[in-house]
Amino acid sequence: MADISHVTVIGSGTMGSQIGMVAALSGFRTTVVDLSEDALAAAEKQLRSRMERDVEKGRRTQGDVDAAFDRLDFTTDQAAAVAETDIVIEAAVENIEIKRSILAELDAQAPEGAILATNSSNIVSSRLADATNRPEKVCNMHFFNPVLVMKACEIVGHEGTSEETLAAVDTLARAMGRDVIRVRREIPGFVANRLLNALRTEALKLYEEGYASFEDIDTAARSALRHPMGPFELMDLVGIDVAYLIRKAEYEQTGDESSLPAAAMERMYNTGNYGKKTGKGWYEYDDQGRKGRPNPDF
Repeated sequence: MADISHVTVIGSGTMGSQIGMVAALSGFRTTVVDLSEDALAAAEKQLRSRMERDVEKGRRTQGDVDAAFDRLDFTTDQAAAVAETDIVIEAAVENIEIKRSILAELDAQAPEGAILATNSSNIVSSRLADATNRPEKVCNMHFFNPVLVMKACEIVGHEGTSEETLAAVDTLARAMGRDVIRVRREIPGFVANRLLNALRTEALKLYEEGYASFEDIDTAARSALRHPMGPFELMDLVGIDVAYLIRKAEYEQTGDESSLPAAAMERMYNTGNYGKKTGKGWYEYDDQGRKGRPNPDF
């Protein structure tokens, strides 16, 4: 990994902050960038709390955690952070225009040889690459939530992405302890999320048409299919807003009305109840994020 030593992550939300933490734990000098000082402070606080629990449970050593935080910086100065980076991983909201704007900025700020990767789980990099002057260095590097637990990483290039770029990103992902999935051709949703969406679509259909409650559908997924959680629980964990925006982004790319969010997801999104992070989604959650009773409004 002589070619990549400094990783920059744009966005300090759950995904961005954890991508940054994994990179730092893996030995890379890492910078997490956000527009908001408050968001950065909240991200660092959450990461430190998470690492303290991991040390207490024997999952990591205090020495490894201290060394990782020594390698990890948080800043609002994107231009300064990106000026000396080797790869930027964009982890902003799932909106094509916002991502194109960010990549255009990064292209102007980053060194000529730097790779510009997007963590988008749905928006293919060919929709973003022409916002830069380095399309051969643009690709998807898709991590899974929660990044500190989930080992998978999908790497997807567009027709103009160079093999050198894909090889470098593959090597980086493996150095970060990821199980790499190389997607050979672009398709919205890639591999894992398309499998997941098929299950979620059927679960929402069964719920909306009155065949079973969402709690019982979750029970079926856990008890009959041996999934660690049901599709409605997973929506709450990932964020109903995230799931909703992913469906909208896929529709923008495909024009296929079957890509649009299900009516029940639309209603949940419009209530502002996005799941665990807001305290209520399909289920209710306490201040510690522990799941309680099903949402009585659904």
